[in-house]
Amino acid sequence: MNEVRYLFVDGYNVINSWEELRQLKDTDLEEARYKLIDMMIEYVTLKGLETYVVFDAHYVKGSFEKREKYKNINIVYTKEGESADCFIEKNIKDMAKKGVVAVVTSDYLEQRIIFQMGGIRITPSEFLSDIKNSKKTVKEKTTLKYTDKKNPLEQYIDEKTLRKLEKIRRNL
Repeated sequence: MNEVRYLFVDGYNVINSWEELRQLKDTDLEEARYKLIDMMIEYVTLKGLETYVVFDAHYVKGSFEKREKYKNINIVYTKEGESADCFIEKNIKDMAKKGVVAVVTSDYLEQRIIFQMGGIRITPSEFLSDIKNSKKTVKEKTTLKYTDKKNPLEQYIDEKTLRKLEKIRRNL
């Protein structure tokens, strides 16, 4: 099976599914959006995904589609009358021809449509678990990298030079 190349996230759907973000949303919606995006940055970088986080603005009178790029994440606010689901469906068609597309949503109808279009669905809880596991993996790798050996110099010099250095060290 091919690896996922594109990731679409139904922003408000995920915010409402994750307890921490749901609580934050009640006091500061904008901060909840930024926190979601910040939580995703390391994950999508590690996975090498072209990522779109889509927020509904279809109930906002007179709103136009707005796109931003923050680090390696494309942020989309839909236009009036267009839901995040609609935007995602419209874009999956084109991107599925170029590579595997995954969509993060808990919307059952949207999940079925994604499957029919050849995409993969990820539930918000699975996505949160993936993000946490990725952070753990990165932490473990960086910890191992820096604690592997007491003296990484051993990796870069020949044995004869190493013995001479050891002799000098002992004579000090």
